[in-house]
Amino acid sequence: MKELIAYCGLDCEKCEARTATLTDDNALREKVAAEWSEMNSADIRPEMINCDGCRVEGRKFAYCESLCPIRQCAMSREVETCGVCPEMPSCEKVAMVTANSEEALDNLKG
Repeated sequence: MKELIAYCGLDCEKCEARTATLTDDNALREKVAAEWSEMNSADIRPEMINCDGCRVEGRKFAYCESLCPIRQCAMSREVETCGVCPEMPSCEKVAMVTANSEEALDNLKG
């Protein structure tokens, strides 16, 4: 599995938050913060947009680091991604992502 595929199957390599972090692009951070604030009905500020990827060493977006139930579950089970978890087909946590992203589901299926 590619290192930049998150536990949930999303591709961190395509994430604008990661791109903004790697290129130190504050305009992109502002764009991502505005989009994520609206999408999640939350106050997300540009300075919060710093992430190197879900499963790699380095910075994490605050939600992903400590609040994401998918990441926390996968880490506690010590699985590479949800795709190798025997409970994935019936898991409501990962379904929050895979129900809305065929790409994420395909990534998990390998």
